[in-house]
Amino acid sequence: MNEELKIFFTAVQYYTRIPCPRWVGHSQDQLNEASKYFPLMGWIVGGASAGVFYLAQLIFPVSISVLLSMAAGILLTGAFHEDGFADTCDGFGGGWTKAEVLEIMKDSRIGSYGTIGLVLILLSKFLLLTNIPNTAIPLALWVAHSVSRFGVTIFKCTHKYVRENEDSKAKPIAKGMSSRNVLVAGCFGLFPVLFLNYGFLLLVPVFLTTYFFARYCNRRIGGYTGDCLGATQQLCELTFYLGFVALWKFI
Repeated sequence: MNEELKIFFTAVQYYTRIPCPRWVGHSQDQLNEASKYFPLMGWIVGGASAGVFYLAQLIFPVSISVLLSMAAGILLTGAFHEDGFADTCDGFGGGWTKAEVLEIMKDSRIGSYGTIGLVLILLSKFLLLTNIPNTAIPLALWVAHSVSRFGVTIFKCTHKYVRENEDSKAKPIAKGMSSRNVLVAGCFGLFPVLFLNYGFLLLVPVFLTTYFFARYCNRRIGGYTGDCLGATQQLCELTFYLGFVALWKFI
């Protein structure tokens, strides 16, 4: 039980900015095992974002409340996934060969493609959330953050990591996951869908997004990097909101 608690807190330590006890330490083996709790981190981030929205809308208009909820999610993760999305846009937009794409992704500076991509995806999420009924926004945030992270897990389990350098920040989580850990991740990722009417229908576009983006990454660089995983989370989250808005018109 103590070891499992360490693995959980390792996930919290790596995927969020939430302070963790010192006794958690740092271990590559623990970090790889912590991947099964990645969708659970969606519960934490999505739940916090939902809580901020709920409290903010008691005082502010919906648009401001949505903006504050998005800011809360970004602060809680340290823009971890947004940074990966921006680097992916720069890499795929500015590189032709696999080596060029990987080199651009490694650059800590953000370029034109990354800036434009980041602005567009944040603006798109804001507009989609403001078009969801107010009472449903907290639930949509919680489910989207959880499901999108399970999409990342699927990508990670079905494709190979392409960077060879040992100093890569994603190297410790690049190993494959056991069937048991995938099942655990699936339970955490899909459970929130049960609270959403017809929510299972929204899984189709989310997983299609994972499938086609994974194919694109595989064609361009032969697999994935940590940045690609961050981009997957952002795209799956966006797709979920898009599907939610579309589905709402028919229910």
